[in-house]
Amino acid sequence: MPYVIASPCIDVMDKSCTEECPVDCIYEGERKLYINPKECIDCGACEPVCPVEAISQDRRVPADDHAFVEDNRSFFVAVLPGRDEPLGAPGGSNKVGPVGIDTPLVADR
Repeated sequence: MPYVIASPCIDVMDKSCTEECPVDCIYEGERKLYINPKECIDCGACEPVCPVEAISQDRRVPADDHAFVEDNRSFFVAVLPGRDEPLGAPGGSNKVGPVGIDTPLVADR
């Protein structure tokens, strides 16, 4: 099961998780980070370093943040505002850099 970043990350984006990720699958939106479920290898290295405990396996996301499971996937498969195509699985966040936009769920909070 891939890992998911939920609401505690909004407007915090500590980025300790990006330093621990061995496959560079954590991407930066404007207000929140997102884990690419196609690139995540489920190692869990990101989870313990998150200072706000925003990261968990998708099946262990707290009930009040369950919408973030689908929202995390949507960041990569939906056409986000200002983009012409989905981000997809580009092979690492360092190749892309900060995306600078968020999903509607995050942008509307």
